Amino acid sequence: MAITTLHHWHSSLPLITKSRPSTLQRVLCSASLHSSKCRREYTSVMIVPTGVGAAIGGFAGDALPVARALSSVVDCLITHPNVLNAAMLYWPMPNVLYVEGYALDRFAEGLWALQPVHQNKVGLVLDKGIEEELRIRNLQVADATRASLGLPVVEYIVTDTPLEQVEKWIDSYSGQSTGRIKHPGSLLRAVDTLVTQSQVDAIAVVGRFPDDDTEDVDDYRKGMGIDILAGVEAVISHLVVKEFQIPCAHAPATKALPLSLSLSPKSAAEEIGHTFLPCVLSGLSRAPQYLVKNSQFSNNICVLASDVDSVILPLNACGGDGVLAFARKQKKPLIITVEENETVLNSTPDKFGIETVTVSNYWEAIGVVAAHKAGIDPYSLRRDRIGKIQRNSFVRTNGFAVSNMS
Repeated sequence: MAITTLHHWHSSLPLITKSRPSTLQRVLCSASLHSSKCRREYTSVMIVPTGVGAAIGGFAGDALPVARALSSVVDCLITHPNVLNAAMLYWPMPNVLYVEGYALDRFAEGLWALQPVHQNKVGLVLDKGIEEELRIRNLQVADATRASLGLPVVEYIVTDTPLEQVEKWIDSYSGQSTGRIKHPGSLLRAVDTLVTQSQVDAIAVVGRFPDDDTEDVDDYRKGMGIDILAGVEAVISHLVVKEFQIPCAHAPATKALPLSLSLSPKSAAEEIGHTFLPCVLSGLSRAPQYLVKNSQFSNNICVLASDVDSVILPLNACGGDGVLAFARKQKKPLIITVEENETVLNSTPDKFGIETVTVSNYWEAIGVVAAHKAGIDPYSLRRDRIGKIQRNSFVRTNGFAVSNMS
């Protein structure tokens, strides 16, 4: 019966279209004028540097609400794990590309492209220095994401040597957190095995971090200070991405801290479970692949630095490789700097000669992006910010200045 009805409906269409366009056709035609096929997708990059004490994004995924709001305005949002990772919490967004920080810098420089995927096979590397109970907890998380979320976490490996003495400290010059691991070769050998033998597309790393005295992290737990783990986490993921050019993110293994009644909501995501792994596995499962600049660029559907329309970041964090690379481009994206998101850095746009639109907060930043996407000068939305159009002039070779309108 259903087939017959469908056949009768379909066969009657020519009778309608021979006269004037039907209401259905007119609606489809009108809609097509506004479809994405008639315009290029609008792409934004959101950056909150890791381990710099950012007021928003310096804690446990507390910049994720900004990313969620921004992703509803743009067609494609490119950002990094520091923005999207919230330990036991995560939020899937189909138009957001989860790009590790080192890869994001290479992308901004035009050296790498991003190739969106439907799915990555994720491999898990566990530090041999993790105690058995903590190791089992992390493996249970991996199994839970496979069973309850359907994530393709295919295999795990334990490093042949403990990464050992994962050191972390605050850089005395910049004020941001950093660190190192004693046995990076052990990590790289484990990754190589998963890549070559198991043919994984992305790598999650769990390293055993030293247990902190409560006093050392007290400010962070209260929503102040710097995430002392973040800097060395970035060192670990940078190492893997630089060597293998595949997505990677890190989740530290630590013992649970004592219950605190003064815990800030911004830090709370890290204290509601046994590991920080769920958000990492979720992000890596759909992270774009990295294409190094060569013939791959023309043979694949990928996102290039030239596709970026706007970049949003804290006002005093403009000294990173990625931001400087975007600012140097001949066709520069709109760079939006946010005053409210203070960091320990002092890298303001004026120190690098970067032209930006400075806004007070992310509410305003998202409004500027919405105007820019609509083809509207953002300043036309402000009171008395549009002056009279200026008359341009140029100098001929004979030295006389004349108007280009003459």
